[in-house]
Amino acid sequence: MFQLCLFHACMKPHSVSGVEMRKRQAAHIEAPPQAPGQPRPNTCCLCWCGCCKCLWNEDRIERTERQTCTKMDSIEAAEEQRPSLEELLSWSRSFEMMLRSLEGREIFRDFLRSEYSEDNLLFWLACEELKKETSPSVVDEKARIIYEDYVSILSPKEVSLDSRVREGINQSLTEPSNTMYEEAQLQIYTLMHRDSFPRFLNSSVYRDLLDSRRRTCLDT
Repeated sequence: MFQLCLFHACMKPHSVSGVEMRKRQAAHIEAPPQAPGQPRPNTCCLCWCGCCKCLWNEDRIERTERQTCTKMDSIEAAEEQRPSLEELLSWSRSFEMMLRSLEGREIFRDFLRSEYSEDNLLFWLACEELKKETSPSVVDEKARIIYEDYVSILSPKEVSLDSRVREGINQSLTEPSNTMYEEAQLQIYTLMHRDSFPRFLNSSVYRDLLDSRRRTCLDT
């Protein structure tokens, strides 16, 4: 009988209390950093949730940060290469092509801002957006906003339109449509094309960017 009891005592699993488990985890978390080249300690039972300071979790965080930085560097490098040299050269051949390019519009807008004529481009873009609308209520709202922002003599952003075109717009306000600014838009387009665009091509804004892309192509 004594031998049977002793056998059961030896086979009984050793249980660890909750207090003891927390002490072991705390000792592991508060342990001094592992010296380089030494084997890492056993990870604690909470590594899977990322809430401890074990080396496994630190390595995981470091890998994530490296991957994020690499991805951001790739995005920034791609943005720095836009627009391409070929696209820049195409702008000099076609004003329309430059306006179709998001980068082209932004660079041209910066130039117009330096000449205090940015509102011409903003008016043209607002008219383009109005043409896309089909809802009568939206057309009515946007048409009146354009009028108040760019056409009205009380507007601080008033664009240069002749009296005939301006009078036609005033009459169209009774029944606004998505094409009511077409003639005015063409007039501003012609003004930018004939007046602002040639100066833009000869400006340091465009030429410096062009030279930069050429140097990049030579380096590669």
